[in-house]
Amino acid sequence: MLAILLALAAALGYGGSDFAAGLASRSAGIIQVTLIASVVSLLPVAAALPFAAGHPPSATALAWGAGGGLAGTAGALALYLGFRQAAFSVAGPLSAVGAAGFSVLAGLLLGERPTALALTGIVLALPAILGVSASAVRTGSGARGRPGRGVLAGLAAGAGFALLFIGLDRAGSGSGLWPVAAAQLAEFAGVLVMAGVTGNVRRPAARASWLAVLTGATGAAGTLLYFFATHTGFLAVTAVLTSLYPAVTIVLARTLAGERLTGLRLAGLSLAVACVTLIAVGGAG
Repeated sequence: MLAILLALAAALGYGGSDFAAGLASRSAGIIQVTLIASVVSLLPVAAALPFAAGHPPSATALAWGAGGGLAGTAGALALYLGFRQAAFSVAGPLSAVGAAGFSVLAGLLLGERPTALALTGIVLALPAILGVSASAVRTGSGARGRPGRGVLAGLAAGAGFALLFIGLDRAGSGSGLWPVAAAQLAEFAGVLVMAGVTGNVRRPAARASWLAVLTGATGAAGTLLYFFATHTGFLAVTAVLTSLYPAVTIVLARTLAGERLTGLRLAGLSLAVACVTLIAVGGAG
């Protein structure tokens, strides 16, 4: 049950982070937003590291963390690009489908065997997320009216996020938070190089800067919570529950940005609640 609660809390963090990033990236450069967010995300991890560092990290754990961080950064850049091209409810849910699907496959290949009830919830989570995004592809005019580009960006983001989830899981918990620190440092280094190459090093306008700060803070919270969740329960369970973050993004977009919430999106959100219930009852292993 603890893994389920942590994974759902991670979904809240990631969902809030994506919403803030989406707003920021519509008025500022994607790399600028990501650079500020990556700097801010280092702070809570650095603050928590002395209290949860564990044993000296192994090179393998650091490599998994750093590799996952780079993949997650690529996924975030793709997702923010999708937010610039279409509505929040296009790229966001599709990225979650990819992240959940690849993570579940990896977990099963690694020998995880969730209970039948939990596995049913996992299976239902994919159409729940896809149901939300399908309505967006058909009806959403989007931020720039280009839902097709939003779909491609969302799928690319999902692949990156899946590699982040898998990397943090494979890093193990024996090294404490060092793998998370390696992931955040790799993210910062990667974005810093891109910012230097493209010349996107200047600070954006005040509103976009504050939104980027919020992106980094909530994203770091999501990563920390997911790291603890995946080492308390199955990757196939925690990654799927964490991948429900688009529900948070869509609700925020509806209440704060006025995006339309259709009947099919409501059905998808309702199915998501059902899948969480099934996983909770079935247990996180």
